[in-house]
Amino acid sequence: MTYELKVKQWLKEDNDRMDALVAAAELKLTDWCLSAGFVRNLVWDKLHGKRVATELNDIDLIYFDEKDLSQSREKYYERDLSSRVPAPWSVKNQARMHIRNDDPPYKSVEDAMTYWVEVETAIGAYVRPNGDLELVAPLGLQSLFDLKVTINTKRPKPEIFSHRVEGKGWLERWPLLKIEC
Repeated sequence: MTYELKVKQWLKEDNDRMDALVAAAELKLTDWCLSAGFVRNLVWDKLHGKRVATELNDIDLIYFDEKDLSQSREKYYERDLSSRVPAPWSVKNQARMHIRNDDPPYKSVEDAMTYWVEVETAIGAYVRPNGDLELVAPLGLQSLFDLKVTINTKRPKPEIFSHRVEGKGWLERWPLLKIEC
C-alpha cells in the first residue's frame, strides 16, 4: 500500500477528522485543505503505534482566494465551522499569507505549502465535491513516514524551526522522530 493510500485510510478511520473534512467541504471553497498537524500528527501517531490519536488542539484550514483577502472572511469561516464541528479552528487565506511571511506571492494552496518551515508539515487533505478524499503533499510523504522533522531548504529559517520543534513538544509526544536541520 502506498503512503498516500495509508494516509487516506487512516483519515477515513478517524471520525473526528472526517467530520472536520466534511464540514470544511461544505464551505465549497475551490482551493483548500485541512493541513499541518491535522494530517502530520495522525501519521506520527500511527507510526508510533498509538491506539488513540493525539487530540486535535487546532484544525488548520487553508484556502486560496485572491478576490477576498479580508481577515473577516477567515473569521466568518472559523465561526461557521466551529458551530458545526466544535473545535479550535484556524482559517487562513494563503493568497495573503505571503505578506506576513515575507515570501513572494503564493499561487495556490499547494504553492504556499512549499514555503512552510518543516517539510513534514506541508501535508493536507480535502474532500472533492464527489466525496473523494484527496491529499496535498507538495514536498512528498517520504520524510513524514521516515519520522523526520526536516527544515525546508526553500525557506530556511533555523530559529523558527528550532522554536517550533521545542515549543510544540514533538519529541516528547513522538520520541522516534529524528530532527534534521
